[in-house]
Amino acid sequence: MKQFDLVVWDWDGTIADSTGMITQALIKAADEAGLPVLSEARARSIIGLGLRESIEVLYGNIPAEQAQALITHYNRNYYAAEETILLFAGISETIASIARKGCKQAVATGKGRRGLNAALQLSGLAKYFSATKTVDECFSKPHPQMLDELMDELVVMPERTLMIGDSQYDMQMGKNAGVITAAVSYGSQTATHLQQYSPDNMFHDVATLSAWLLAAT
Repeated sequence: MKQFDLVVWDWDGTIADSTGMITQALIKAADEAGLPVLSEARARSIIGLGLRESIEVLYGNIPAEQAQALITHYNRNYYAAEETILLFAGISETIASIARKGCKQAVATGKGRRGLNAALQLSGLAKYFSATKTVDECFSKPHPQMLDELMDELVVMPERTLMIGDSQYDMQMGKNAGVITAAVSYGSQTATHLQQYSPDNMFHDVATLSAWLLAAT
């Protein structure tokens, strides 16, 4: 029996194997902005949030000029390496297979619009998504606005919607919107960490996730 009418994907760490690059871009940007050194674990912990929200979590209420410097350096570092980002093996085929079954798909991401549009173009996946939401149009995760607007736009009920992501912020957003959640532990956060946020489902690799999705859509 078909379980979902809409599958919403997070991008970084769920579709794109970009966690390492984002982490290094942020660590380097913090150093360039004259801020305290970030560990890899600390930098990874905020993946999924919007950039401004990430700065607040990492550094609190720092001067606006320093926050803007970090944003500028991060964007330069990120876009310099953007074309090197790979997708997780098998994820493109999974998304294409779901589309062939007639299930709607969307993206809800902490990326900005420019970054997501570039990633969609580079990956060739844009044609599979009925709608996308970024932090440029909506509140950052874990606020439910992205999911609420996607469900309204695509006319799908929460109980027929699945949110897939690799971070606690994805799981919290899904819970806040009342949708079904699926955590993936191959991205930015471990299974042990993700379990604390009570995902409805947990997957450790793309192959297992794909098999389950194709049975549920």
